[in-house]
Amino acid sequence: MELMVLLNALVTRLLFVLHSLIGVWRVTTVKKEPKYWLLALLNLLLCLETGLTLKFKQGRGYKWFSPAIFLYLICIVPSLWLLEIHHGTQYCGNEPGAVQVNVSNQDFNQSRESNHGSEGTDHHIIQTAKVFVNQLSTICETVWTLALHQTFLLLLVVGRWLLPIGVEITRDQLSQLLLMFVGTAADILEFASETLDIEDVRKNYVLINAILAVWTWSMLQFPLDLAVQHIGCKASASARRIPSLLLCRYSAELWNIGVSLFIQDGPFFIVRSILMGHFRIFNQMLVFFTAKNILVVTLQLYRLAVITLDFRATVVQKSRKEVCCCPCEPYEAHAHATGLQENEMKEFVAFPPKEESQVPSEDH
Repeated sequence: MELMVLLNALVTRLLFVLHSLIGVWRVTTVKKEPKYWLLALLNLLLCLETGLTLKFKQGRGYKWFSPAIFLYLICIVPSLWLLEIHHGTQYCGNEPGAVQVNVSNQDFNQSRESNHGSEGTDHHIIQTAKVFVNQLSTICETVWTLALHQTFLLLLVVGRWLLPIGVEITRDQLSQLLLMFVGTAADILEFASETLDIEDVRKNYVLINAILAVWTWSMLQFPLDLAVQHIGCKASASARRIPSLLLCRYSAELWNIGVSLFIQDGPFFIVRSILMGHFRIFNQMLVFFTAKNILVVTLQLYRLAVITLDFRATVVQKSRKEVCCCPCEPYEAHAHATGLQENEMKEFVAFPPKEESQVPSEDH
């Protein structure tokens, strides 16, 4: 096993575990109930996946799916749900907290200069760390929740970059996937922050749960790599059907369209339309992003129509030339034409023309 592959696999999963533990710690601090520390047990799944990956895959990734990303979602999403549902009304003041942290650091530097002993320095380091943690605890809940959302999405992109890739995906495909993830993460963060910050939405727990459910559903695209990989075609009977041939040629494009319509822009458009149409909630940003979702959905449908028409034209053109429409497709048209010629030859041999068969009888 390569050293860099092992290091990347372990460091990335360690970052996932630390971030999920921070989320659990924040939930226990907000709820003030130690029982929420049980959420930390979800990280055992990630530890189990790490051991299995190191043993059977030598630390490398799988084809089309990333179990580490999926298990990281399982570990962190429940904490974010609880924080969003709680959503305290604590006053946010960043300047007093920053002043207190600076004062603590200054006191630490003065005490370290006055005391040159190693034990005293270690003691003051521990005390400063405790003060720093206490200062972090005084930051308002909304700032903490937004920071967890932001670091969560950034860690998804960075973690997918650091995770060792498998033999089925190239670095060119990985770069395309990461660029897609950056835009997707920005849209998801905007959707969650823009809709959940509306005051009328915060008063309706059904809306909060619905928005969080759509937000969780949109996260399921991160463990998948189908948007940049083509499904291999095999010369089988099932591959001779038109839908299979279409998926054979345009698998990555179709998956990208499906993600946009059914996982991201489509559900986001439905939620925002319900907010404006049924609950009469209007603001400038909500209208703008609703129009953006409409435009993206329309363009994706237009792209699907272009792909379908292009595929249909290719099938018609190649069927006229008796050539297969897909590299994995056997030459059915050529085989069919050859079969017809062989049948006609057999009929000609078995049943000769009537005029020629009557000539010997007349001579006789």
